[in-house]
Amino acid sequence: MISLAVFALLLQAPASPPTKPSTLLTKDLPGIAGKEGTMLTVEYAPGASSPAHAHHASTFVYVLEGHVVMQVKGGKEITLGPGETFYENPDDIHTVGRNASKTESAKILVFMVKEKGAPVSTPAAK
Repeated sequence: MISLAVFALLLQAPASPPTKPSTLLTKDLPGIAGKEGTMLTVEYAPGASSPAHAHHASTFVYVLEGHVVMQVKGGKEITLGPGETFYENPDDIHTVGRNASKTESAKILVFMVKEKGAPVSTPAAK
């Protein structure tokens, strides 16, 4: 039987993050001064979403696992499954990025061309 003290510690344990980005590679792009290419994966926990943000980069998304819902400001909300793709312009505001499932995780591969040293994303208002 679990003790009250152990139960209290479990309640205080941090929950796993709703999205988990992992940078795979960042490289300077020869012939494109001041730009770098970055590849990363983003894992979405069941029901997870990311807040509105901007990448300020040419951003290419490929769904590896599960289903995700994506939308940029002024665009249509779309649901993507494995093997499907999504693109964001450097000026887009990414208003919707969420796992379409409340029970299964989802994972995307992201490739972006951005200013060298710039953050991968910045918060934005919807």
